[in-house]
Amino acid sequence: MVCFKKVKKDSKKKKDNKKKEDDLTLLPVSYPNVGYGNFTLPKQETILIKNATVWTSEEVGILENTDVLIKDGKITAIGKNLKSRSAKVIDGTGKYLTAGIIDEHSHIATSAVNEAGHNSTAEVSIEDVVNPTDMNIYRNLAGGVTSIQILHGSANPIGGRSAIIKLKWGENAEGLIYKDSPKFIKFALGENVKQSNWGANNNIRFPQTRMGTEQVFIDYFQRAKEYDALKKSGKPYRKDIELETLAEIINKERFISCHSYVQSEINMLIKVAEKFNFNINTFTHILEGYKVADKMKKHGVGGSTFSDWWAYKYEVLDAIPYNAAIMHNQGITVAINSDDREMSRRLNQEAAKIIKYGGVSELEAWKMVTINPAKLLHLDNRTGSIKVGKDGDVVLWSHNPLSIYAKAEKTIIDGTIYFDIEKDLEKRSAIKSEKSKLLKMMLAEKMNGGKTVMPKKKRNQHFHCDTE
Repeated sequence: MVCFKKVKKDSKKKKDNKKKEDDLTLLPVSYPNVGYGNFTLPKQETILIKNATVWTSEEVGILENTDVLIKDGKITAIGKNLKSRSAKVIDGTGKYLTAGIIDEHSHIATSAVNEAGHNSTAEVSIEDVVNPTDMNIYRNLAGGVTSIQILHGSANPIGGRSAIIKLKWGENAEGLIYKDSPKFIKFALGENVKQSNWGANNNIRFPQTRMGTEQVFIDYFQRAKEYDALKKSGKPYRKDIELETLAEIINKERFISCHSYVQSEINMLIKVAEKFNFNINTFTHILEGYKVADKMKKHGVGGSTFSDWWAYKYEVLDAIPYNAAIMHNQGITVAINSDDREMSRRLNQEAAKIIKYGGVSELEAWKMVTINPAKLLHLDNRTGSIKVGKDGDVVLWSHNPLSIYAKAEKTIIDGTIYFDIEKDLEKRSAIKSEKSKLLKMMLAEKMNGGKTVMPKKKRNQHFHCDTE
């Protein structure tokens, strides 16, 4: 009798479980498994874009009614009446084809930005915290951005190592990072590193003044120089990742992108670099670059700046919107960067402002978000312009790319379409449908007596240079 009753109970339990399973709808996994993810990873294709107005970002300038062939991830031909039997043909008539936008200074696609506990954190790397599920990757693709440098924040004079990535939406973290990536590190000057705006409880770490900031650089580079000499001598030494990184700078194997504002500190770091026989690669922000453009040119440093941000803290009160044009006119390689997840997907419009503020030509303004940041990142042999042999990183625009009406219709990286404006509409519809299904399942569970919890909104942190 006991056995018979037990079988009946198990049978009833199985039927109940079966009914619950039947009520559930299994939703497919996407890559990444968030909204706007891909249910199948985009594949590299042979792509032939026909009859477009091509902004090359090269000396040849703009090519009218021109075809571009991308094969095996590379630009293989540029000309008229190109043919390829195996190619996916895209009609570019009345549209504009450009190289993908490159953001020299970004903080998207990362799960951390500052290691603020010490005045030097050269041993840490943003590559270790790249976040491939950040929705801002997709949004930047929709703005025509194909590559970014994710910089450490500006909490310390010597910050962490950066990560340079391609925005391959759906790839894992390792798949985003450039192969054989140039080595960069973030340095910083000014209010952030001396903790001017951190509050009374956070003003105990050295340095607290601009003169202290200079001494940090001198002390660390002297230590790195001595460490490197000992290492090269063949004598026993204790490996130090922090000093290894700084020794790479002295040996011209790693490049500095330095957060900077005030001319006196820009001059200071140039002098420190020259004392230890290396060059600063890029002054980023550099809102007083117009005051020291001649010295920057002589030193050989580039400038990556905002188009028209100013007055958001004391040390930027002297910023002017003509800054980029003045540096450009002095022969400096100038890029327009974002430092902001919203601005980064509108960098085409940020570049357009330099035409208004300084009279820079359309082509030179466009170079400030394509080939110029590629040069600053030492990637100009791979990307940043439309040239045979370079990576197939291109964007097809609906209008002149500098126009506020321009929309990126297709964003292509290494010959793979990672954003398509038509498929974007399909994804929006699919998200609405999935949301409806999930709500129905939750309501059914509630009506059947299931446990409920209050909904919680997940807020993604908006990283900036000074995010703690």
